[in-house]
Amino acid sequence: MLDDAVIIGQIAVKSSAAVMLAATGEVLCERSGVINLGLEGMMLCGALAGFVVGYETKSALMACGAAMVAGGLLAGLHAALTIGLRAHQVLCGLALTLLGTGLATFLGRSYLGLRGVRLGALPVPHLQEIPVLGEVLFRQHALVYVALVVAAGGWWLLFRTKTGLRIRAVGEDATAADAAGLPVARLRTLCVVAGGMLAGLGGASLSLAYTPGWKEGMTGGQGWIAIAMVIFSGWRPLGAATGALLFGGLTALQFHAQVSGSLFGVPDISPSFLRMLPYLLTIAVLALAGVLPGFSRRAGAPADLGRPFRRES
Repeated sequence: MLDDAVIIGQIAVKSSAAVMLAATGEVLCERSGVINLGLEGMMLCGALAGFVVGYETKSALMACGAAMVAGGLLAGLHAALTIGLRAHQVLCGLALTLLGTGLATFLGRSYLGLRGVRLGALPVPHLQEIPVLGEVLFRQHALVYVALVVAAGGWWLLFRTKTGLRIRAVGEDATAADAAGLPVARLRTLCVVAGGMLAGLGGASLSLAYTPGWKEGMTGGQGWIAIAMVIFSGWRPLGAATGALLFGGLTALQFHAQVSGSLFGVPDISPSFLRMLPYLLTIAVLALAGVLPGFSRRAGAPADLGRPFRRES
């Protein structure tokens, strides 16, 4: 029983890395006042770029860098349209999802079925020897540790630094922030691009570590799950990380049920239902969170979220 719990925990943490990275980046982006619904396309392009560069160079570091560049370029396009040209943020995000998905599908055809560089487990000395916890948390691939550090760093940046205060001020009232001398457009652009880079890195964690290789649509909607986790978290990086771990846990239960042939003692469950389970329960958690007392007050979105900034003359 304990061995099964450890295996489920390992898979849960490993499964959460991509969503955790993308969700942390989206928290940063939305805290600045910009909605980015293009995460799915950015993650796919990051997954492809990471795999291709890793395949060609055999360097995991260059692969991760390429994934971040790919996600950052798409995010830069989103910033140019929504911040520079004041285009509709939701429509631009949806367009970028379609663009990124189509681009990755088209460019990745010649790489289907190939084997490239792979990020293996990187145990942390001494910490891996902690019973249960060490096996679950400290015998993971490098991008799991990066995701955890990024989530903690995102919290520290937003709530413990002057830069974070400025980002939150821009997201709450861009006009007042501009009157106070803050560079609204620059801060929002930096946040959007940083969020896209983290989404690209999240995609790379899929193609380099979680399911090494490239296949079409390999994100499987995890970009949308990341957006849902931002709402679930109340626009807080640590809450988004917790939501990502919850999603990873549901994914791990799905795999365990497929291997064991039962879920909580219920046998012969349809594989299609098991694949839907993480997404169905994510929706259920969001619905439940929405009716919890005090949730709406505690988890309100930034006041200027989705509103283009126009400097008054």
